[in-house]
Amino acid sequence: MIPVSCGQIAEAVGAELVGVDPAAVVDAAVVIDSRKIDPGGLFVAFAGAKADGHDYVAAVTEAGATASLTTRPIEGSPCIVVADAQKALGELARLVISKLPDLVIVGLTGSQGKTSTKDLIAQLLAPYGETVAPAGSHNNELGHPLTALQANERTRFLVAEMGARHIGDITYLCRITPPKIGLVLNVGHSHIGEFGSQDAIAQGKGELIEAVLPGGTAILNADDPRVAAMASRTKEAVVTFGEDADVRATDVVLDAGGRPGFTLHIGGEEHAVQLQVVGEHQVPNALAAAAAVQAAGLTPEQIAAGLNAATTMSKWRMEVTERADGVTVINDAYNANPESMRAALKALVAIGRARGARTWAVLGPMGELGEDSLQEHDGVGRLAVRLDVNRLVAVGEQARPIHLGASLEGSWGNESAYVDSPDEALALLRKELQRGDVVLVKASRFVGLDKLASALLEEASQ
Repeated sequence: MIPVSCGQIAEAVGAELVGVDPAAVVDAAVVIDSRKIDPGGLFVAFAGAKADGHDYVAAVTEAGATASLTTRPIEGSPCIVVADAQKALGELARLVISKLPDLVIVGLTGSQGKTSTKDLIAQLLAPYGETVAPAGSHNNELGHPLTALQANERTRFLVAEMGARHIGDITYLCRITPPKIGLVLNVGHSHIGEFGSQDAIAQGKGELIEAVLPGGTAILNADDPRVAAMASRTKEAVVTFGEDADVRATDVVLDAGGRPGFTLHIGGEEHAVQLQVVGEHQVPNALAAAAAVQAAGLTPEQIAAGLNAATTMSKWRMEVTERADGVTVINDAYNANPESMRAALKALVAIGRARGARTWAVLGPMGELGEDSLQEHDGVGRLAVRLDVNRLVAVGEQARPIHLGASLEGSWGNESAYVDSPDEALALLRKELQRGDVVLVKASRFVGLDKLASALLEEASQ
């Protein structure tokens, strides 16, 4: 973070200084985990369901923190006291960003593929200037400002992934990091339980396009009608990506590892690209990233070279690992929605077909689908049958409709199975996996299939 005095912080966030010299400077990282404090840093104390950060203020003071941002004074520790720590964190990040006028902010959102695309954009930009991007999917009202606060005078690019569960969420995030480049990937079913409809999701996602700064660029998916329609929500330049768009791909072919290669058409040029990430669904992510970094100043040649070199950065997202016994595990257990489920199943089948291997899909429930939950889970099961996945295992009561959908679509014998827990799924896999099998593990993370995937990998190494 850029150096900021406690007096400046207090003024920006509407705080009272208790035991703090206004001239004292915060010149190290802002953290919400007391274990990560460095001398000169700022600790933000949140009172959570399991722990209260205020209990650790004394420890961070002893470790050399300049101050702590708290909602009550802590005796013996310098405190910047506010009514709302979350709001204050956002205002602090807004202050820091306002002091970096030359920073190029790339904001992106979408129902599917945000984190993968964010990782691609960050890797493409990094050789051409110091780049800050969130770790994993830190895209909410806490992770977003913490990422922004990592920027300093040397930072040229900030990649800001933005998630939303309600109308107004992205507008709030854009107030913290006003985007020069705004990218919307797609409008799917993720969080439809909160939004109520895809049209409402589109309204929320489009807030990013409305926030694009004068002279900036909006990047829109030409293949998604709800996204394409967002062009009317900005007066700035619009660049499209997709099948028949400004930035497009032709001659898409998957290799034996399920990684797509294609011809990239961008800026009037054509370049061969072979991605190192898995799944045909990564092609639109790559096109979106290409369009965004072109708007940031990269040439088509630089973009193609970057796409050829980019790898998976965030864990549990289509991580492909071959065990010593020949079983391949695809760990995509971080999150799941209908669109990403379909994409993952297609990638699984493509890898299995290329290797002549038997395929397994171990699937848990998808969260936050509201009234669409039963229909969407049923549809996943039916798709698995249509794609000819060899073995389907639905895990957990909420995922039972996946198994029922497969059965109604024509699954027979033991092609599809239902189990109550990840432990039962693991026992089934231990019993029946054969050398050469390819296993996809995917669910929303709360189910615990991430631990099942880890167990599958650890067992073969023991």
